[in-house]
Amino acid sequence: MKRYILAITASFTISTAHAQSMTGWSTQVDGLTSYQSETKLDDGNEFTATRSFLRVTGLNTSASGTAVGLSVSLGQFDYEFANTATQPWTDIQDIRLAVPVRFKLDSGANVFLAPSIRWDYQQGVDASDGQTYGVFGGISWKVRDNLTIGPAFGAFTQIGNDDLELFPALLIDWDITDRLNLTTGSGLGATQGPGLTLKYATTDTTAVGLTARSESVRFRLDDKGIAPNGVGEDQSYPVVVSFEYSPNPGLSFSAFAGAEFGGELALETTSGKTVSKQSYDTAPIAGLAFRLRF
Repeated sequence: MKRYILAITASFTISTAHAQSMTGWSTQVDGLTSYQSETKLDDGNEFTATRSFLRVTGLNTSASGTAVGLSVSLGQFDYEFANTATQPWTDIQDIRLAVPVRFKLDSGANVFLAPSIRWDYQQGVDASDGQTYGVFGGISWKVRDNLTIGPAFGAFTQIGNDDLELFPALLIDWDITDRLNLTTGSGLGATQGPGLTLKYATTDTTAVGLTARSESVRFRLDDKGIAPNGVGEDQSYPVVVSFEYSPNPGLSFSAFAGAEFGGELALETTSGKTVSKQSYDTAPIAGLAFRLRF
């Protein structure tokens, strides 16, 4: 469930520089679609995956800099297995709802909290069976004109597991040079997830970037297959190179390509017993994304 980090920070910021330069309501609409080409599992079965997301975020910023917003995201993971007789699942739905809050302390530190609810479930399953919730928060300081940094943490429930997942994170926005930036943010990749993006502005309207992250998503399965009503999990480490075109500050288009490393699909029963865990070969990925702010 660590993919929450970027989904929430993106909902929280809309774009920090953009949000801080204005008061009142700001809106952001962004979307992504990616394709993972055919890759082989340990048992010899092969699969491809197409992932699509659309997110709408509204943020109301006061004159003091305090901001409260709402973010709604709809997504789908379309899996195609060569051998349908042994396929662990089919298409997965992904719905997210977050309420990001940002404010500034007297010391100058920026604080944010983002409670959220998420639903991940196979088609045909009641959405409530794939519900999880939690909060992600952090605090950051502008230690230099070109560097903002600070710690963050997340606490989330898990599908099919009573344990609460707790994890730390690092927030950073570092202008290494006038054109080179390292940031924790909603960088491009196969899906949304925590990671780092190193971006170089080649011109005033174009940039190239390198993004790496860890991804893991768990979802409720239907009452058929190897693990009826159980839990499926897909985790990997995508690394992509991107090209971004921003004709104006409120609009950007991106194309990216790379690969998913260390991929693994797992199946658990309703009691939490692992019935299958298979690695898959390094899988090439490519996709497109856009962002609109107004």
